[in-house]
Amino acid sequence: MKELIKYIAQALVDNPDLVEVQEIKAQQTLVLELRVSKEDLGKVIGKKGRTAQAMRTILSCASAKEQKRVILEIVE
Repeated sequence: MKELIKYIAQALVDNPDLVEVQEIKAQQTLVLELRVSKEDLGKVIGKKGRTAQAMRTILSCASAKEQKRVILEIVE
């Protein structure tokens, strides 16, 4: 799932080399922290958060197979 979010974020931003995704694992929860350059932050979040919400929806569908909860955090 880390690679999936990284792939989507790199397609959206102007500086794909600066995209970083870090995993933080808990028992039944996986937290993915997405970091992009400051200029690209708006592109990843989208208008009214629609792009970020779409990425979270994709993650929840992908994580349903593994019966884990995945949280996407977009960090400045």
